[in-house]
Amino acid sequence: MRGTGREAVRCPRGAVLLLAVLAMGCSFGDTPRRAAAPDAPSAQARPPAPVPDPRRSGTLDMSPATQAMQRDDSANPAMLAVLGGRQRWRAVQGAGARSCADCHGEPESMRGVAARYPAWDEPARGPFTLAQRINACRSRHQGLPAWRPDEEALLSLSALVGLQSRGLPIRPDTDPRLAAPRERGRERYERRIGQLNFACADCHDRLAGRRLGAATIPQAHPTGYPIYRLEWQSIGSLQRRLRNCMTGVRAEPFALDSPELVELELYLMQRAAGMAVETPAVRP
Repeated sequence: MRGTGREAVRCPRGAVLLLAVLAMGCSFGDTPRRAAAPDAPSAQARPPAPVPDPRRSGTLDMSPATQAMQRDDSANPAMLAVLGGRQRWRAVQGAGARSCADCHGEPESMRGVAARYPAWDEPARGPFTLAQRINACRSRHQGLPAWRPDEEALLSLSALVGLQSRGLPIRPDTDPRLAAPRERGRERYERRIGQLNFACADCHDRLAGRRLGAATIPQAHPTGYPIYRLEWQSIGSLQRRLRNCMTGVRAEPFALDSPELVELELYLMQRAAGMAVETPAVRP
């Protein structure tokens, strides 16, 4: 080789190959590396899989025939009460000669109302159930005496208003003044009572899904009240059902519309928050 003023550098053939391989980002025995796609999410960036809701409506514990009866408005016996409620909605009554429609328009204007009751009532300075709110309207704005808590007229209007929220999620009233009565309702739900020394939670939390005689023990989410019970052959309120349970464990039931039952209902609706309203439901 002819000189150029400096010594030429000779590279062995193997060294040239090594430099070429390293330039490609490889080492001996490896395959060429592929760059990761810029928008490919890493395993850590993936959102966690949603946790399924363990709660279930009592509808799912019924026979297919009873479920079909509830779904079909032409076969659901509670819809007769709803029809009666529509007639009462338009009935002009009281000294002021007013009807529900005069203030509220069509029943469809009540969409979403039942999904948030029991709610805080300012004049009463406490929680009111939907039925109590209807009775308060009757007394305050029509000048009429309140219906009895389980009177058919009150149940039919409650069913009519409840129907307008069917399919909507239960959204309990968030008024902070309800925190204390709701907590008392929770304590009552977990308190053992009666000669059998049972709490609501014993059956409807710990034993839910098992059998009590021929019936499946439900989780007791009040998604469909007022309901039509085939056992009653009539429509009835949640408070009626709660009193039945108290009698079943051989305890003295609270009076209808008592603060104890209203607070228990307040907690139960919080416990069912987010579940769909099914009013008017059908149960065995």
